[in-house]
Amino acid sequence: MPALYVMIPAALLIVAIAIYIFFWAVDSGQYDDLDGPAHSILFDDQDPSHKAAVDEASSHPAKPDDKAPPHA
Repeated sequence: MPALYVMIPAALLIVAIAIYIFFWAVDSGQYDDLDGPAHSILFDDQDPSHKAAVDEASSHPAKPDDKAPPHA
């Protein structure tokens, strides 16, 4: 029984600290964007050589004899 006199206040103190940390995290913006980091892993960073190829392709008009890819 005397152990309860120590364990109950200790448990309440730990719960109070956990609640304080949770509200601090919410106020500091830790939970603002939950979807962005999860989706960012799916996409590669922009490759500068890829951008150069896209710029080069867009600067030259397509020739009339070029075959266009089929459209779905």
